[in-house]
Amino acid sequence: MDSTETPLHPLSAFQRGLLMLATIAMGAGMSINFVVVAPLTRKAGLGEVEVAAILTLSTLLYAFMIPQWGRIADRVGRKRVMVFSLIMMGVTNTAFLFTLEAALAGVMTGTALMLTLVFVRLWFGLLTPGLQPASMAAMTDATTPLNRAAGLGMLGAGMSIGSILGPAGAAALAPFGALAPLWGTIVFCILVGIVLGYALPKTIPRDRAMPRPKPLAMLDPRVRPHLAFLVAYFICVGMIQQTLGWFIEDRYDLGALGEKSGETAILYTGIVFACMAVATIAVQFGYISRYKPDPRKLLPVGLGIVVVGYIGADMLMSFPLLCASFFIVGVGSAMAIPSANALGSLSVSREEQGAAAALMSAAPPAGFIFGPLLGAVLYRYVDHAAPLIVSALLMAGLTLYAWELTRKAPAA
Repeated sequence: MDSTETPLHPLSAFQRGLLMLATIAMGAGMSINFVVVAPLTRKAGLGEVEVAAILTLSTLLYAFMIPQWGRIADRVGRKRVMVFSLIMMGVTNTAFLFTLEAALAGVMTGTALMLTLVFVRLWFGLLTPGLQPASMAAMTDATTPLNRAAGLGMLGAGMSIGSILGPAGAAALAPFGALAPLWGTIVFCILVGIVLGYALPKTIPRDRAMPRPKPLAMLDPRVRPHLAFLVAYFICVGMIQQTLGWFIEDRYDLGALGEKSGETAILYTGIVFACMAVATIAVQFGYISRYKPDPRKLLPVGLGIVVVGYIGADMLMSFPLLCASFFIVGVGSAMAIPSANALGSLSVSREEQGAAAALMSAAPPAGFIFGPLLGAVLYRYVDHAAPLIVSALLMAGLTLYAWELTRKAPAA
């Protein structure tokens, strides 16, 4: 491959950084609901399984719409789709917020509340998925086969960082009200969307005569193990994110605080996620980006560290030790997720790396289709610690699987 090859539609380093910022905003806007909604819907009278079902339904629709929005982006322009997706993230989360306000005020309860939340989240699933395929296509065109894996890895890391930073921001905004963290992500998504609209160049229409990259099949034997691994990983993550707010509220009896219980539960949960965020960012930028370790060696180590963190969260009762346990989880996840994505990209030819990255980007929403509902069922009907225990067991199995998979893999 010629190292002097130029990108099809180059972007500056600043513009590529904005693409990563957009995925951070999207990840934050998606994940904040797990911190805010869990305790507040409980106060409004909805059960754990009902809440998880609402979020699962919207995630299912979100995953289904990703390829549809990819085709729309090819027709109308990637920048337009990215800006629209971020603005709609803010709009649909605003509608969700107003519904929660009505529920907490007693204006809306029972079946009416359930159906309204479902209706609002369905629009979320329909209108917001365009950022992922559009940003990946833009990054693919802005890079060459030599640096494409790194560019696409930035976007994957952005979504992962945002999914932790969103809940972590709740710790800073919760003192201003239970719904303040949700307002924060709404403003963040809309502002980033506006900046993208001004900073990115106009999409250059693709020459119709130019061959389009062939998408990879989900059952392609080269990427299938990595895709299955990531889906299983995010099922575990979904179980924890859905139930962590309830777990903290019940373990530390925050419901006894009365009117302040919701704000306190969000604050405590946000602090735990903040610990994860600090660890993830420190490892990602202080170690992974700087030293570029071999993902084959790093993946099983990262997973083993996540297992240790989950076990510690279950066994260590004090809140500072719970925070320390999730700090450990953040260290492990910062090692595991980029390594899994890198191995998936490296399993195909350079020309197919964009298609592989697009395929693996479906793993987080696919995992969150099953994880939150499974976690809620375990929490409600088995034991409050069951999601942590089951996730630790599944992660232990993934550790062994990753060790066996990477042991046979060629050097990166």
